[in-house]
Formats: sequence, structure tokens, C-alpha cells
Amino acid sequence: MRLLCAAIFSMAFVWDASAATAGSLERSLAKLSPEERAHQACAIKGLEAVRRGDKRLAKADRLMPDTFRRAHFDGSVVSAKGAAVRANAHWYALTFECTVSDDQMKALVFTFKLGDEIPPETWEDVGLWR
Repeated sequence: MRLLCAAIFSMAFVWDASAATAGSLERSLAKLSPEERAHQACAIKGLEAVRRGDKRLAKADRLMPDTFRRAHFDGSVVSAKGAAVRANAHWYALTFECTVSDDQMKALVFTFKLGDEIPPETWEDVGLWR
């Protein structure tokens, strides 16, 4: 499932914001379970938020909600205490809380706290890459 999520999340970067591609992304998200859909919606919104919220992350290109431990989902909120975000070929620990719409298709609110840089020698052990 992690690879599927990474694949869907990666598609968001390749596609532009046209209505046709937004529809394709929505159809892809709709095929996921509500929990996975919420995780992906939060990853997409979270990437936008961290880019704006911390200048070290202005060029962030990946956000992984489940790097160190599974994010918790309760129906409308995804809480992650073991996430990671990549910017400029560096990975950083991240915690976040994200509120999603009732259908889990959109993240409405995303708050985060950036942690320490994750040492490259540990990346492979936790599923991160260059």
C-alpha cells in the first residue's frame, strides 16, 4: 500500500492543475480506502503547507506520513508523529495534524512541526530515498 500511496502522491507533482487532471486525481483517490484517501489528501495539502511555512522547505518535493510509525486516522483527522518531508535532497522528521473533508477527498487544515534532519545512513532502514 505504501508504494501505491507514493505513486498517487507522485502523480500530483507530474500533473498540472487543469480540470482534467484534477478529475483524474480525484478518481484515483476515490479508489482508495477512506483512511488511505485521507492520508493522501493530507500529504498533498501538507506539501503545500510546509513549502509556505518554513523557508528550508520551499523546494520540498515529498511528504511521507508513515515513515517512523503509522499515522492515526479517526474519520476526520490524520495525526502523524512519525512523518518525513524531503527538500533539497535532505529528509526531515515531521509531525502534523490534518483535518479532512467528510469524504476524505480534501485536506481542510494542516498544521505541522518540523523536526531534525534525518541522517542519510538511516534512510534505507525507514524506506526513504535520495
